[in-house]
Amino acid sequence: MGATVVERDEDGVGRKRIKIGVCVMEKKVFSATMGQILDRLQAFGEFEIKVFGDKVILEDPIESWPVCDCLIAFYSSGYPLEKAEAYAALRKPYLVNELDPQHLLHDRRMVYERLEMFGIPVPEYALVHRDFPCQELDYFIEEDDFVEIRGRRFWKPFVEKPIDADDHRIMIYYPSSAGGGMKELFRKVGNRSSEFHPEVRRVRREGSYLYEEFISTGGTDVKVYTVGHEYAHAEARKSPVVDGVVMRNPDGKEIRYPVLLTPPEKQMARDVCIAFRQAVCGFDLLRCEGRSYVCDVNGWSFVKNSHKYYDDAACVLRKLFLDAKAPHLSSAIPPTLPWKVNEPVQPSEGLTRQGSGINGTFGQSEELRCVIAVIRHGDRTPKQKVKLRVTEEKLLNIMLKYNGGRPRAETKLKSAVQLQDLLDATRMLVPRTRPDRESDSEAEGVEHAEKLRQVKAVLEEGGHFSGIYRKVQLKPLKWEKVAKNDGEGEEERPVEALMVLKYGGVLTHAGRMQAEELGRYFRNNIYPGEGTGLLRLHSTYRHDLKIYSSDEGRVQMSAAAFAKGLLDLEGQLTPILVSLVSKDSSMLDGLENASNEMEEAKARLNEIITSGAKTVHENGSPEFPWMIDGVGLPPNASELLPKLVTLTKKVTEQVRLLAMDEDEKLKETNSYDAIPPYDQARALGKTNIDVDRIAAGLPCGSEGFLLMYARWKKLERDLYNERKERFDITQIPDVYDSCKYDLLHNAHLNLDGLDELFKVAQELADGVIPNEYGINPKQKLKIGSKIARRLLGKILIDLGNTREEAISVAELKNSHDNLSSIITRGEDAEAKSKLLHKNGDTKKSSTLSDLSVDQDGDEDDDDKETQYRLDPKYANVKTPDRHVRTRLYFTSESHIHSLMNVLRYCNLDESLQGEESLVCHNALERLYKTKELDYMSYVVLRMFENAEMALEDPKRFRIELTFSRGADLSPFEKKDSEAVSLHQEHTLPIMGPERLQEIGSYLTFKRMEQMIRPFAMPAEDFPPSATPAVPDYFPRTVFDRLVNLWPFRQAAPQPNGK
Repeated sequence: MGATVVERDEDGVGRKRIKIGVCVMEKKVFSATMGQILDRLQAFGEFEIKVFGDKVILEDPIESWPVCDCLIAFYSSGYPLEKAEAYAALRKPYLVNELDPQHLLHDRRMVYERLEMFGIPVPEYALVHRDFPCQELDYFIEEDDFVEIRGRRFWKPFVEKPIDADDHRIMIYYPSSAGGGMKELFRKVGNRSSEFHPEVRRVRREGSYLYEEFISTGGTDVKVYTVGHEYAHAEARKSPVVDGVVMRNPDGKEIRYPVLLTPPEKQMARDVCIAFRQAVCGFDLLRCEGRSYVCDVNGWSFVKNSHKYYDDAACVLRKLFLDAKAPHLSSAIPPTLPWKVNEPVQPSEGLTRQGSGINGTFGQSEELRCVIAVIRHGDRTPKQKVKLRVTEEKLLNIMLKYNGGRPRAETKLKSAVQLQDLLDATRMLVPRTRPDRESDSEAEGVEHAEKLRQVKAVLEEGGHFSGIYRKVQLKPLKWEKVAKNDGEGEEERPVEALMVLKYGGVLTHAGRMQAEELGRYFRNNIYPGEGTGLLRLHSTYRHDLKIYSSDEGRVQMSAAAFAKGLLDLEGQLTPILVSLVSKDSSMLDGLENASNEMEEAKARLNEIITSGAKTVHENGSPEFPWMIDGVGLPPNASELLPKLVTLTKKVTEQVRLLAMDEDEKLKETNSYDAIPPYDQARALGKTNIDVDRIAAGLPCGSEGFLLMYARWKKLERDLYNERKERFDITQIPDVYDSCKYDLLHNAHLNLDGLDELFKVAQELADGVIPNEYGINPKQKLKIGSKIARRLLGKILIDLGNTREEAISVAELKNSHDNLSSIITRGEDAEAKSKLLHKNGDTKKSSTLSDLSVDQDGDEDDDDKETQYRLDPKYANVKTPDRHVRTRLYFTSESHIHSLMNVLRYCNLDESLQGEESLVCHNALERLYKTKELDYMSYVVLRMFENAEMALEDPKRFRIELTFSRGADLSPFEKKDSEAVSLHQEHTLPIMGPERLQEIGSYLTFKRMEQMIRPFAMPAEDFPPSATPAVPDYFPRTVFDRLVNLWPFRQAAPQPNGK
């Protein structure tokens, strides 16, 4: 019995209709998406659609199944795939998706093997196969921060996937340096798609799993949907690895936005279709640093809620069917699609135009193009350091164990295993009781025992090791020759080493709160427009966001908390940190480049303070008071120093008595070896205040009185050397730091004299801290340019890339407008073709003229940074060409001071003599009076483009500079209800932004670059990217550079999409 149906049209001419069988479970057939596409196929009038139905598929023999020319058949839950294969073998219809390869899709091993066979990039991975639950495998090793599989090591974060592709419980394990824990991904349940489990650190052992490297995608996943080998549609969605909250529109649908695929990605889509012989196929794409990887292949998948996609899919399927069964018929798309007449118009959302906001309005034609912010970390615990010389064999053996047995090599201990070894040894060495000091000769031994006790207390703090805020350095000092173990000859062995334990500096609950709040402030104020403007820009791939952090844990966590507030995320910081924050210690860490100059500044500062000398005028005048050497130092600094020492001793003695009480209680309960339960907040920064500890009269946070006393005792000892009668002014910032911390977090301890000590320390620190980065403006400029050289170079690259991209978009728009005007005037096709040729458009037309099949662009070796873009032909937004670049750099106090000093004093360089400062006189005065750039202080550069200006006019791009002093508010400045509330929360508000330019002034990017360039690292000195940039989007000719970023449907219909 034949399958083709013959119908007669109005003229009596016979017309064959191709019969399409839909052998799919009814739940899939009657879904809204499938219905939309089948209805469109039916509307062409060339096909008869026959739905088999569940009863036929499940109960009837294949011989009685309807006969068809073409078959749509794919697996879903309960589907008899083997039965469908037997039917296909019997009737031999054209298969849209072949059936045999669908078995592969149920096994992740098979999927990855097939992808690799066809040269499609996948993440690095390894397989662990178990025949029964908890089977021990000799090739599988698990340690705290990695698993090793057949010699291949996967460091956390890594991903664990069940081999069974129908098991969607995928786990991500995080490193202890980021706080540890595990995130479980699963099929969406309500508004959640993942859950974070901070206590889970060991991998699963009940089955077989695939382990792969975690690829950071900036918080966005891309889903690709193919229809045939030549068509692919891609959509971006918020990745479940960030916070697990599903973004939904008012209709309850998950929010996704169409994005453009790069040429290599288009080839990957084609290869996936061919590899699995599935014409209609969905797969997941991970984008990272210019490379793309396929991490999952789903088989038959359709896009939801896109009428344009439904049109495209129906047209492509029509062509597949006609080419297979009626190649003599034309597959050209009719001028008017038959279902277009009554199609509802989709609503379109838009953003209000973005203006300046802070520095006045510069016209409705001005658009925000770039935001660059350099931000200091949030409130932290005081940074601490313990130094002691050790001769104990247990400690020397640990040093040899972790330095490879080299007697003269130093060792750094950061991992949990290493620190646990050290703690075990220290516990055995610390005496259970404190002996009374009987003579001066025993003083050194008592002090050594106290330091060991402090090391033990630090290592036990929090109950779990986190390398993010504790590290130990062991450096050999003395050696001796000893006989080798085998008795043959001698070998060198260390007999004394210097142990340096660094700890503290942890982000507090206040620091986390400050960072989140500042992120929310940026979301609502730095990006003018609607309140949700930034979130919409970000989710629609029109916001290019990158967040960088130094290597310090408090800086990384500040960046993660800020991102949480900026992007309105939920949940723990660990997944946000791993997903969104990149570390760049070479740009945001370290003072080595300026160490000599800073030592000179400190020496001169010491001379001014201790001698009681008056500050020296270099170019100082009443109009420019900031030009004086040592400006800001109190005139009575030499008199304040003895007072500082006296008050420090007073506070230290009170803390000593509290520590003695605590020590007595420890001895009574014999709890030296007890480990408190693990509290993840110790690693991540507290999420809230320890109400119970405060009620019990204990210090806030995880610090006990023993460590609090060690902190103050060290300050007392280092601030003034009684034997040499010498002050160390470099300790002044540390005394101020401890005072401020205890006033904010430990006010309930009622330490007598602490408030007076704070006022003295603040007066001195306000003069000392700014002058440590240069004793006068010229030295500040020299030191600042050395510390911030790489950061300044990166900022200029960011701004330069933004400018080039904006010009390219504008040039393309002009070309598009010119082309439209030619067509509107009715000029001939030859003129149109000349214009296209002139602009470098060498693209060929296609029978699928209005479909989403973008052509490949030329490669561009000069492309600095891969850009991923919204697809304007599918996007339901009014301004698909709008694009904002955001770069956030989180760092420490030194880099904020350095950047600010270069911005305000760059005109003092010999090469820029006669130039005005980038910072206006009024702002220079305010900066002179700003003594401290406190926690969460920041500098923001925003670039605006004025489309009314000519492309070559320097005024087309304007730079706006603002800064904030951060949480710069003395705890004593306010006594109102707001201050009381802040004190209860143990936090301080962040000051709002202040202008660095006069209202209405105009700083062009050209002038900014001219002034900063002498102090910035040249672009050519930046190391090349570890991975090549994806070619596309910015080839050498204007039209080729951005042809895929602009809707050309009206002017020059092009295939768009794959």
